[in-house]
Amino acid sequence: MIPQNLLEEYNARIVNLPKDTIIFNQGKPAYYYFQVIHGEVKMAHYNEDGQEFIQGIFNNGMSFGEPALFGEFTYPCSAVTIKDTSIAKMRSDDFFKLLENNFEIHKNFNRVLSKRLRYKGIILNEISSYPAAHRIQTVLKYLRNKYGCEQEPFEVPFTRQQIADMTGLRVETVIKTIKQLSQKDELNIQDHKVVLK
Repeated sequence: MIPQNLLEEYNARIVNLPKDTIIFNQGKPAYYYFQVIHGEVKMAHYNEDGQEFIQGIFNNGMSFGEPALFGEFTYPCSAVTIKDTSIAKMRSDDFFKLLENNFEIHKNFNRVLSKRLRYKGIILNEISSYPAAHRIQTVLKYLRNKYGCEQEPFEVPFTRQQIADMTGLRVETVIKTIKQLSQKDELNIQDHKVVLK
């Protein structure tokens, strides 16, 4: 989202983190802007039973956690690396100076945040109103759109467990439903990967 040279110009530090590193915990105050240089980070909420619900997965060039900076509230989710990851970490005052001096980047943040709000609205409706097959298909279509893969086919870059965590379903339900969707020829399974037509 923000070019690396501009991040460094505004005092961002590049930090290398191993897989399964907690970057911040839900409920903690937001003091930094974060952007993935390379690797993958998930934002997830954990309920009292320890069940995980993935709010989003972010990879190269994507920022995460910035709504808490803009809104001045604590993080609603935790951020954890999914694999070895390099991130840019910038203090909030430097981040806001960068935005003040770069209107196009600021405008782009508005666009990205609006898309995330739309996604959350769609998912909230899906989880509360629709059966498993519809939930899964909605998330998979959203992912295809998010990763710019409008052309078919689209190989879903997430595990069935991650799909379960994104839809609020049990992994067993996801496995069974994906198999049923494949039998109905609504998607394919190739080398254990889910592929949208």
